[in-house]
Amino acid sequence: MKQPGLDNRHRDKNGEIHRKRGNTLIGTLRKEYGPELAKGYRSDAQLKTVLEKEGVSSLNELMKKER
Repeated sequence: MKQPGLDNRHRDKNGEIHRKRGNTLIGTLRKEYGPELAKGYRSDAQLKTVLEKEGVSSLNELMKKER
């Protein structure tokens, strides 16, 4: 059963929401979060690379920073 508000993520056995993997491609994330995500980065860049360069530790922080 899908849980509301999880953005297609699932909960781990301990109840924590599973984070996006660092090797996820920006192009894949843009399909889910929109074409403006990580503007200026190539679609084949990995999430972990973008997070490092932007000085944030999660996709959520990146999205807040871009607003």
